[in-house]
Amino acid sequence: MIYFIILVAVIAIVAYFVLSQEVFGAEPKGERLERMLNSKNYKDKQFQNQSFTPSFAEGYSMTKVMYDFFFSKKDPLLKPLQAIPNVQTDLKNLPENEDVFIWMGHSSYYIQIDGVSFLIDPVLSTFGSPFKFFNKAFEGSDLFKPQDIPNIDYLVITHDHYDHLDFPTVKAIREKVGKVIMPLGVGAHFEKWGYSPEQFIEEDWEASVELKNNFKITFTPARHFSGRKFHRNNTLWTSYVLETPTKKLFLAGDSGYDTHFKMIGEKYGPFDYAIMENGQYNPAWKYIHALPEDVIQASIDIQAKNIIPVHSGKFALALHPWNEPLQKVTTLGKEKNLHILTPKIGEVLDLNKNDVQFSTWWQD
Repeated sequence: MIYFIILVAVIAIVAYFVLSQEVFGAEPKGERLERMLNSKNYKDKQFQNQSFTPSFAEGYSMTKVMYDFFFSKKDPLLKPLQAIPNVQTDLKNLPENEDVFIWMGHSSYYIQIDGVSFLIDPVLSTFGSPFKFFNKAFEGSDLFKPQDIPNIDYLVITHDHYDHLDFPTVKAIREKVGKVIMPLGVGAHFEKWGYSPEQFIEEDWEASVELKNNFKITFTPARHFSGRKFHRNNTLWTSYVLETPTKKLFLAGDSGYDTHFKMIGEKYGPFDYAIMENGQYNPAWKYIHALPEDVIQASIDIQAKNIIPVHSGKFALALHPWNEPLQKVTTLGKEKNLHILTPKIGEVLDLNKNDVQFSTWWQD
């Protein structure tokens, strides 16, 4: 018995020191926690989706999902057989009068529009996880590094999962960031990492905030979850409506399909551009990560003129072939006469051109 007690104590001590590392962030407290407790989206000690959202779809269980992930035969194209094609673009020397979108792989992208710059969910370290041995980026997909980032007006975070909120990246670019736009609760992590609360635009769903140069950003619902430790959903997740003097953009964030897309389309649409999360899906977790057919329907619901699929091309977080998300969403989009834009990592998308075409680079 004594040896069992000692073993438990050792495990507890090791877990404490591991989880106390900076990468895991901090728990909300004080005034931030009070704001959370007063949120209509916070109930039973956690944030809630608008619709009932089980972790797994009908017919699936944690046991089955974990068995498939660790022991089932993997698709030979789970990871690419050669380096991901990319285009080296110098972000620091982009003409200031150009309106551009540049994908950085997975859900990381840079937007420069109407003289204002935004960096969204940057994961610019080699691993999309808290440990430097798990979830390594595909060769060629980690083109951009923190030192490549110019001074930016707004760092935008959709939620606090490791493949969207990367501690090494946000720590390294801290001196380059003007303001941080993030959902309620996530500011606790940034305070722990040395950011100033004066930099924070940290809000709940339905909040609209005026930005510089007559820009406006609105926090809109998503159907997902959050958490960096064992405590799940203690920070909010969000999508965004970004309105500029000349354009309207929808930044979807991670989300399963639900009625919120149609609501957003009716209230804020149509959108000139919608950046939609498409990839790392599985029928088992369709309620928190949209399947390609759901991405198409969501794009129709929000009334998107141009669709840019992200959340693929860098990490293998699901069991589908690495290039399946782009193959499926472009095929399904063509059937619905949707305009889907698929630049390579680093390739410049001119937001003022309506006839842009990109190669099917994932098939090469």
